[in-house]
Amino acid sequence: MTRGVAGELRHYLGPTSYSLAESRALLASAGELKKSPLRTDLAGKTVGLIFFNPSLRTRSSMTVGAFQLGGQALTLDVGVGTWKLEHRDNWVMDGDAAEHIKDAARVLSRYVDILAIRAFPERRGWGEDRLDPIIKAFARWSEVPVINLESSLYHPCQSLADLMTIEERLGSATGQPLVITWAYHPKPLPMAVPNSILLEAAKFGMDVRLAHPEGWELDDEVMTEAARLAEGAGGKLTVHHDLEAALPGARVVYAKSWGSIRYYRDPDEEARLKAPLRQRWRVGSHHLAQGDDAVFMHCLPVRRGVVVDDDVLDGPRNAAYDEAENRLHVQKALMLQLLSENAK
Repeated sequence: MTRGVAGELRHYLGPTSYSLAESRALLASAGELKKSPLRTDLAGKTVGLIFFNPSLRTRSSMTVGAFQLGGQALTLDVGVGTWKLEHRDNWVMDGDAAEHIKDAARVLSRYVDILAIRAFPERRGWGEDRLDPIIKAFARWSEVPVINLESSLYHPCQSLADLMTIEERLGSATGQPLVITWAYHPKPLPMAVPNSILLEAAKFGMDVRLAHPEGWELDDEVMTEAARLAEGAGGKLTVHHDLEAALPGARVVYAKSWGSIRYYRDPDEEARLKAPLRQRWRVGSHHLAQGDDAVFMHCLPVRRGVVVDDDVLDGPRNAAYDEAENRLHVQKALMLQLLSENAK
């Protein structure tokens, strides 16, 4: 595999892996692929999909995408039909893991042309999880391009599909008011999706309004980077602890639950503190009505009656299914781009 710029292999690990211009080019390519989905660019090529966690849309869209481009997907579920994998350096492997990622990545690089990885946080501690050790271990040792299919910190394919959906609905994302709102959920979910849509929307110069209860702040470094991107693109980033205050004029309301960094290792305390927030932080049609013809977005899967009301999901302003479809198109564009940049 010939390396890219300065001899480095190009990966797609987060929303800032590509510049605004590169992301716009990907969306343009995705738009063309949506119109004409069948091609033969991946004829004779294989995409390796490695899942540490469950998946519906990601697994399906990557598998179908490889097929529609003339290639095939090899799917491996870690610990189910494959060895459990260790990612830590200089680790005495006397536990459950039978193989190290550095060995698995090197071997799989001989079989496939792209590696795409899903690895949720292990919840040993946010300081460790935020480093995305599994995704970065694969990127370090792989000899083919690596795509992040969701990690502790990022879900960049989702945020690309989000921006494609927003531009399809609104014409252009630039300057458009977007509310990213926390929602109640019985479990402490990862922060990868809110981190990614926050960064991607800021990169595209949107008026980003992040709404969440106190105690559910996102990672400081992610917030700093989002502010920098927003300023550079002529957009805005504001934080609200009251959903109602963020909604006036919104064109998009993006709901997503995420866990608290403050209570990262104390899920019982987090559950106790968020229980009273359940009703106030569930998105309903009355929230969309406070915006400006606002559409609803969510990455899915979503818990009806917990995160959002049924009438929103079953109504005409629900764009979540468009997002899900657009995952297919942006990931196909991404695979083609990575293979072009890292051409043999």
